[in-house]
Amino acid sequence: MTRSPRRSSRPRARQHSFPRRRSLVVRLTAVSLLIALASIAATAWLAVQTTTRAIQQEQGQALSGDATIYTELLGFAAANHTWDQVGPKLRTLSEQTGRRIVLTTLDRRVLGDSGGAPVTLPVKATASVDPLHVDPVLLPEAGTSGIDPRAVGPFRLPPADRMETDALARKTVACLATYGVPSQVRESPSGRAQLTGIDPLTARYLAVKCGLYQLAEPTRTEQAALIELDDAVNKCLKRQGADQVKLGLDFEVLTVPDQGPSRACVDSARREQLTAYVAPPALLFTLGPGGSQLPTFTLSRENLTRILAVTGGVLVLAAALTALVARRLSRPLRALTEAAKQDRPAPVKSRDEVGYLAAAFNDLTARRERIEEQRKAMVGDIAHELRNPLNVIRGRLEAAEDGHLPFDRALTASLLEETVLLQHIVDDLQDLAAADAGQLRLHPEPLDAAELADHVAAAHADRAAAAGVALTVSADGEAALTADPVRLRQVVGNLVTNAIRHTPPGGRVTIHVLSTVDTVTLAVADTGTGIAAEDLPHVFDRFWRAEKSRNRQTGGSGLGLAIVRHLVQAHDGTVTVESEVDKGSAFTVRLPVHYNGRPA
Repeated sequence: MTRSPRRSSRPRARQHSFPRRRSLVVRLTAVSLLIALASIAATAWLAVQTTTRAIQQEQGQALSGDATIYTELLGFAAANHTWDQVGPKLRTLSEQTGRRIVLTTLDRRVLGDSGGAPVTLPVKATASVDPLHVDPVLLPEAGTSGIDPRAVGPFRLPPADRMETDALARKTVACLATYGVPSQVRESPSGRAQLTGIDPLTARYLAVKCGLYQLAEPTRTEQAALIELDDAVNKCLKRQGADQVKLGLDFEVLTVPDQGPSRACVDSARREQLTAYVAPPALLFTLGPGGSQLPTFTLSRENLTRILAVTGGVLVLAAALTALVARRLSRPLRALTEAAKQDRPAPVKSRDEVGYLAAAFNDLTARRERIEEQRKAMVGDIAHELRNPLNVIRGRLEAAEDGHLPFDRALTASLLEETVLLQHIVDDLQDLAAADAGQLRLHPEPLDAAELADHVAAAHADRAAAAGVALTVSADGEAALTADPVRLRQVVGNLVTNAIRHTPPGGRVTIHVLSTVDTVTLAVADTGTGIAAEDLPHVFDRFWRAEKSRNRQTGGSGLGLAIVRHLVQAHDGTVTVESEVDKGSAFTVRLPVHYNGRPA
C-alpha cells in the first residue's frame, strides 16, 4: 500500500506575480505622465514660439502702431516738393499719437521735429518716407508700382479744369439716374471728378447715352502730362527694342498688348516725371513722449527660467493627480479580479465602463450557473432515456439466460425494437450536438414541398394504419423552394410521427402545403389529445413531456421537436404550434422560397 503525500487541510491561495511594469497603475500613470509631459512641452514650445514671433513682429513691423504717422507724412511728401512746411504736421501727429516724431534727410540732417530737447536718434530709423518708393504692405494703394497714388505731379488739374470735369460728372450722374442706375461723384488726388458705384457692364451699355466716354477724355493739362510721359516711356522701350506704346489716364497701355518691358518703363518714367513735384526721401524716427526709444519685449533669462519653473511645477502636480486617479480607477478592477478568482458576483456598481464590465461579468456568471444546471439536468435526462431500453434489453437477456424466457423470434424482435429505440435516441443526440456546434451541414437544392409531403405520408402510412389514424396530404399545386430534402423530410417526418403518437384510433393527421411568392408553409395538424396552453412554450425543449408520468414505451426520445426547431431555423424559417386540449394540435413550418445555403 502506497502512502499518499501529506496535504494541508487549509487551501492555499494561488499567488499571481507579474512584473510591476505590467501593472495597470504603472501603465496608466506612465501614459498619463507622457501625455501631460507632451502637453506641457507643447505648451511651453508654443509659448516660446509665440513670444519669439511677437518679438520679431515688434522688431520687424514696429511701424504697425505708427501707420497713421507714416501714411500722413507720405501724403504730405506727395503733395509738396519740399519738407519746409512739415513742422505743423509733425506737431499735430504727435498730439494724436503721443509720440515724438523726428524727420531727417538720408544723411540724418533734421528736417522737422515735433518738439522737445535735442535727442540722440536710434541707429535704425522707423521707416523711410519716399512717395515714389512705397512699401505695398504699409500702403496697399501703391500697388506693384510702389508709387503713392497721391503723387500726381503735372496731372494735378487747375481750378477751371476741376470745375469742368465736376460739372460733366454731375450731368452724367443725372443721366444714369434716369435709367435707374445709382452712382456717386468722387474727386481723385489730381482733382478730376470720377464716378463710383457703377458696374463695368452698365457703364459700357450707357457710355454713349450718358457721356461716359466724354468724361474719360483727358483735359488739356492731363493731355500735356501724358504726352511727356509717353515720350519718356517710349525712349525706355526703344532702348530695349520694344514697340512704342501710348498710355491712358490710368497709366495702362492703350495701343498694343502690354509687353514685359512696358510696366518697368512706365514705372521708371513716372518716377522721373514726379521727382520734381514730390519731397525728397526722408528718414522717420518715432520715439517715446520724452524722446526715449520705444520699449520692446524681450525673452530674458529670468522669463525663460520662470517658464521652465512653472512647467516643472505643473508636471509634478500632473504626476500626483494622475497617480491618485489611476489608483482610484484601478480599485474596482481589483475588486472585479478578486470576484473572478473566487467565482462569485462582482461587487462593483459604478456607472462607468468598469461598472458595465462588472455587470456583464455577473450576467456571464449567472448564465454559466444556469447552463451548468441545464447540463446536469440534461445528463440526467440522457441517462434516464438510455437506462429504460438498456434495462429492458438486459432484463430479457438475463431471463433468457436463466431459462425463464425462450430465446425465440419474439424475444429477438423485442430486443431489436429496444435497440432501434436506443439507436434513435443516440442519432437524435448526435444531430443536436452537431447543430449546437454549428457543424450540421445542409445541402440545399430545388424541390417540390408537395411531392416531399407525399413521400413522407407514404413512408408513415403503415405506422398510421397500425395506430388506426388516417394520414392525408392537402396541397394546392406545386410548392417549389430551395432546401435540404433530407433534413426537410426529417422535419416533416418528426412532426408526423409526433402527431400519430398523440392521436387516438379513429383520428386523422393532415399535412397541409401552401405556397406564396416568397414563402412555403408546411403544417401538420392532428385531432389528438392536444397540449395545455401553459405547456405550449416548452414543447420544443429537449426531453420535455406534457405528461410527466408517461414512459418511453408510449412516447419517443423527447428530442424530435427540438431537432425540428434547429433544422427549421437553419433554413432561415420559423416553426410555431397551436393546440387545444382534446381537440388537437397544429405545427406550422414557414420556409423562405430561396435559402442562402449557410451551415446550420
